[in-house]
This record gives sequence, structure tokens and C-alpha cells, in this order.
Amino acid sequence: MTDNAAAPRVRPDQVRIAAAQYPIGEPGSLDAWEDKIAQWVADGAATGAQLLVFPEYAAIEQAAAFGPEVSSNLEATLAAVADLAGRRVTLHQELAEQHGVHILAGSGPVKTSDGRYVNAAQLITPQGLVGEQEKIIMTPFERDWGISPGGPLRVFDTTLGKIAIAICYDSEFPLLVRALAEAGAEIVLVPSCTERVSGFHRVATGAKARALENTIVTVQSPTVGDALWSPAVDRNSGLAAIYVPSEHGVSDTGIIAEGVLDRPMWVAGTVDLARLRRVRSSGEMRNYADWGAQPGAVALDRIVEQQSLIG
Repeated sequence: MTDNAAAPRVRPDQVRIAAAQYPIGEPGSLDAWEDKIAQWVADGAATGAQLLVFPEYAAIEQAAAFGPEVSSNLEATLAAVADLAGRRVTLHQELAEQHGVHILAGSGPVKTSDGRYVNAAQLITPQGLVGEQEKIIMTPFERDWGISPGGPLRVFDTTLGKIAIAICYDSEFPLLVRALAEAGAEIVLVPSCTERVSGFHRVATGAKARALENTIVTVQSPTVGDALWSPAVDRNSGLAAIYVPSEHGVSDTGIIAEGVLDRPMWVAGTVDLARLRRVRSSGEMRNYADWGAQPGAVALDRIVEQQSLIG
């Protein structure tokens, strides 16, 4: 279940990251689901990773624990999984502390105070601090499901560096991620859930382009496998990867690590943030610095909220 499993020594300004190719299963109970997550976190931590990334809508898997009456009904699924949001966060807090890792929990529906559902992912530190990012731009499917746009954009200051989250479709919009980069984000997490290989490649293309444009690390984590019991996550295809700009001394291909299509596994790799910072001002190309040369380019960092997750 693990690729690139060796755990090399990580120097200051280096971050070891593991991205899940997470299989949507059909757990018979909530306890069974929690046991599965605990095993996945243990396996991810065994790669030596300091940051574990789970995919978009991985939380929908919980609906199976309630049986077909809930799991086969989209509205009932959203309500049941949203009701479990607090329990999911608590579980990941316990696991983050136990293994000494940061975890991006699999996203899921969260109910807002005015009764809307948003798609939210939580970044959890080993000290139990929690930052939450809601998806900004809805896909056609999410609009049909009744999921609403969220916000604001946030950058989270952590002991690993400044981290942001662009959930799936959000990664395909350059100005969103540019705003995060201008606000200091050096690692942007891209949890995804795509039905077809074509959808996976759209998100992957976006993640690669955002890494190139902004001289940052992007990390894609997809759901994989079929879950025909669910009207929301019935089919899933993709592979996990860690992307950087294609630069000599960083990565000739722009890929630090990538998995095998549709195979459940962890994909781990180490990124050097100090080297990326140097590339911004002295690289072969200087996309981050030259962004303002585009006609119409404006500063975007003002639309981003900063949150400290350093306890």
C-alpha cells in the first residue's frame, strides 16, 4: 500500500509528504471506518512523512455504515456525513498526535449555520490545532447535489511552513492559487475526487501548472476504486503525485513522486522549500517573479485570510 516507502533524513526546510490514493470502500460500521483510517495513517506515517494528505470526499465513505437507506440516497448521505464532521476531526486529532504528523483529513460535507452544505477539508497538526478550507468553486455535479460555494481562502502557518488547500476543481483556476502563493503558501494541497481518468488529468494538469506558475509544491491526493453503493462517489479514478516546477536541481520533470493509476497506495516524497525559494529569484525561468508582467495582473494576496496553526 506504500510507494517510495524509505524514510530519508529530512533537513531543515525539507518536508516529507505522503499523498493517499485512497480506495472508497463500504465499511459496515463507523468503528470499521475509523479502524481503516487509523491503519492508513499508521502506514502513511511509516513512510517518514511529516504531512499526510487524504482526498476530496473521502468522508462520504462513512455513509455506508448506515446501510442502503442512507448510503443510496444523496440527501440522506450528505446529512449523515455532515453530522459526523466533529467526530472525524476528533479522530484525526488523536491520530495526528499519536504519530506526530500533520494530516489533511478527507473532505466532506459540512453544514453551515444557515443550513447550506459546503465541501470542507481540515488540516490538523500534531498538537491538535485545526484549520479548515472550504471549496470555492462548485462543479456541475456539486451544484446538482446542493453543495454551496464556501470561503474564504486561507493560508495556514505551520511548523512545516505555510500550507494552503485548493480542493479539486479549485486547483484549475490560476487566480485562486496565485492569491494563496502571494499570501505566502509554499505547499498547496489538492485533494481530488474524479469519476473518470479525464477528470483526474484535468486536476493533475491544474496542479502541475500552479506549481510552475508560482514556484511552489502542489500535492494531489485522489479517491480510487468503485463504490457503486453511493450516488456521490460511485466511480473513482486517479493517481497521487507531488509536483514542483521543472527546474534543474529541483526536478527535471516537475514530478517529485507519483503513484500507479487506480492502485490503493501511499505516494511519498521529500521537497526542499529553501531550494524553491532560491529558484524564484535565480532559476532558469522566474514565473513567480514575472507574473506581474502579464497585462491586467494585479496583487491578489489581500483576499486571503491568514491562520496560525503553531501551538
